[in-house]
Amino acid sequence: MNIAAINDNEFKQFQDLIYKTAGISLSTAKKPLVSGRLAKRLRDRGLASYGDYFKLLTSGQYPEEFQMAVDLLTTNETYFFRESKHFDFMRQQILANHRRGKPFRAWSAASSSGQEAYTIAMVLADSLGDHPWEVVASDISSRVLERARTGNYPLEQARHIPKNYLNKYCLKGTGSKEGTFLIERSLRSRVNFMQVNLNTSLPKLGEFDLIFLRNVMIYFDEDTKRQVVRRIMGQLKSDGHLLIGHSESLNGIVDDLKQLMPSVYRKP
Repeated sequence: MNIAAINDNEFKQFQDLIYKTAGISLSTAKKPLVSGRLAKRLRDRGLASYGDYFKLLTSGQYPEEFQMAVDLLTTNETYFFRESKHFDFMRQQILANHRRGKPFRAWSAASSSGQEAYTIAMVLADSLGDHPWEVVASDISSRVLERARTGNYPLEQARHIPKNYLNKYCLKGTGSKEGTFLIERSLRSRVNFMQVNLNTSLPKLGEFDLIFLRNVMIYFDEDTKRQVVRRIMGQLKSDGHLLIGHSESLNGIVDDLKQLMPSVYRKP
């Protein structure tokens, strides 16, 4: 079946839909991304236009299809030890000053397919060992969370993991799993993946010593940023730290956090 190219009106419908659902602002430059990611769904549904697919999504009759479309339009690329200076700061400044025996909780608030959450877990396991710690990892996409829970990744993604961590926390796949690696079971058990939409009221997550909110605010407009950061701050302990992406800023967004260095903030 031939699918008609997405037109400006259809693209505007999906722009409005993903903004209303996830707070994500898609620029017109994302038009090829929208059409490319959704094309297979149109074929699977036997639909010839993006307008027909939009009608199907908004009919209320196909909640699983709606979630699948949201998953496709909100999934972002990530990798292990991305923006590695944050993990150096975490190890050298935050964990080095953490009182042993006191539980430490970290939240990867836009965890995508889990690489950030497992990176946090590796640093915590190495620094705190058997002392109590926990990682909560959340994303709006149920599809990437399912993948993240498996802890199984293509072997090429291991290139950013320090060799000592790779040897200690990762298992090289063999047989049918050749070409992949697996996050070690005991480390996986310390990471709790859950579906959370940062654009709505948050579930009861408890308070955290450290929150990663990286490389997601670049997709939000100013008003959405303020709302999301306000919700996030409500989950951060006093003296807790918030880390955002190196290309992001909280200037004009919030005044209640102390900036320690670019992209690193502390709650007084």
